[in-house]
Amino acid sequence: MSQPTRPPYPEGVEEHPAIGRQWTFLTNHARVLVQIARDPGIRVRDIATSCLLTERAVQRIIADLEAAGYLSHHRVGRSNVYRVIDGKQLRHPADSGPTLAELLAVLLR
Repeated sequence: MSQPTRPPYPEGVEEHPAIGRQWTFLTNHARVLVQIARDPGIRVRDIATSCLLTERAVQRIIADLEAAGYLSHHRVGRSNVYRVIDGKQLRHPADSGPTLAELLAVLLR
């Protein structure tokens, strides 16, 4: 019986042969947050394209980030403009110390 095949990750993301599974250093939440920090008026469609996610997944991530207090938005016409809450502490106890602004400063270089 053959193993089911997984769709390959984009070029440059490799599967580790010893482990047999794919992983990356940043979560999808971090990727979405970086895109919003770069362009607060970015469309969900454009975030999805740049992060290689579905628009629905991006919408769920944005809702998660807003519910946790890392992000807010307001409407301007038919568009959303997002605001990253810079002073918010990182969520995981092992990451305590740096603020969201400090993390984004590293990721936006």
